[in-house]
Amino acid sequence: MLVLLDRDGVLVEDRTDYVRTPDQLVPLPGALEAVARLSQAGHLTAVVTNQACVGKGIIDEAMLGRIHERLNALVRQAGGRLDAIYHCPDPPWAAGPRRKPEPGMLSEALRRFRSTPAEAMMIGDTLRDLEAAARLGVRRILVRSGQGAQTQARGLPPHVLPVAVHDDLGAAVSALLDGR
Repeated sequence: MLVLLDRDGVLVEDRTDYVRTPDQLVPLPGALEAVARLSQAGHLTAVVTNQACVGKGIIDEAMLGRIHERLNALVRQAGGRLDAIYHCPDPPWAAGPRRKPEPGMLSEALRRFRSTPAEAMMIGDTLRDLEAAARLGVRRILVRSGQGAQTQARGLPPHVLPVAVHDDLGAAVSALLDGR
């Protein structure tokens, strides 16, 4: 199975001022180990993340690359792997087809890994994560970490249902691996 992961709020702390340097990338408790469990169980993992900080000129592509190198290194240290990282640099006012809630990045990952929507799932903490997955028919999981508790509290609209809800990435991965 291809497991698509949002970055901020799912894997790492979601910062209102953006992750601007590699040392500001702070993994959420248990998230790296959850990716390792997915990898060790034979699942593919790909990060699909909006990174408007690039489009806004807060950081450049090279710095984002260094941030993602650190993320990859941390996942490897935990015994896992990220098979790909997709990012969309578009700011909200100039959103293209890759910026979630549009499904462009998810479509790219499905093509690259020759997966069908039925063979994939999206784990995110925002409505836009769920909407991007719903547009393709990809299974949806909301985690309450990051912005997830607020997303759930606002109510999930019918067009994204059904959605499984778990406390964090570790709980979502446990449910997946246990067949729940």
